[in-house]
Amino acid sequence: MSTNSAGRWAVVTGASSGIGAATARQLAAAGFRVVLGARRLDRLTELAEEIGGTALPLDITDPDSVAAFVAQVPECHVLINNAGGAKGLAKIAAADEDDWRWMWETNVLGTLRVTKALLPKLIASGDGHVVTVTSVAASQVYDNGAGYTSAKHAQGALHRTLRGEHLGEPVRFTEVAPGAVETEFSEVRFGGDKERAATVYQGITPLTSDDIADIITFVVTRPSHVNLDYIEVKPRDQHSATRMHRHE
Repeated sequence: MSTNSAGRWAVVTGASSGIGAATARQLAAAGFRVVLGARRLDRLTELAEEIGGTALPLDITDPDSVAAFVAQVPECHVLINNAGGAKGLAKIAAADEDDWRWMWETNVLGTLRVTKALLPKLIASGDGHVVTVTSVAASQVYDNGAGYTSAKHAQGALHRTLRGEHLGEPVRFTEVAPGAVETEFSEVRFGGDKERAATVYQGITPLTSDDIADIITFVVTRPSHVNLDYIEVKPRDQHSATRMHRHE
């Protein structure tokens, strides 16, 4: 049994690539009217034309950009907080404050801005749903990763708090926490170094963007009384943020 998605509006942030793009495709295929937001408007427009969605420029680190984006969203039944990322892999003793600031602005304050702005429309829809894509880094820490793990812990805390604050209102909240997913994530973390990024997934079979999009689409098409609070998903080859079985 699933909810009829026809005519329902879904907003996806970070929709120009990776998990966001895959989710936009699958939600459109499920019958949602999809609004895609991201900074790279060329990619976004191409995808919107492919799936019959609406492409709007969005920089979640810019309050004015968020306000302009939300003003153009006619209705919102589903919000997918997907935009985020990591920069650098340095010890705390060598931390780059600009990298930390970017990670907190993108993962935490960006999620706050978009969610806060769209909550009135989500509640007014009578059956809203907020899905926030965090990470296993929202519940685990690892050496050299404190900038990212601290931001993801904070993002997860923000999302989970909403569940209690809006209890009794017609809106659901789901956190999806992926492990190793092969996207542009590691390339961004390593400043565009594709070779270094490839080593992250070497010897394992990582998750794909479609794997996560499939889970998100399942979550938002459950009957409205069903709230899947938290889903952590990792490749079979991954035990934790730091432990993997790498095949020869």
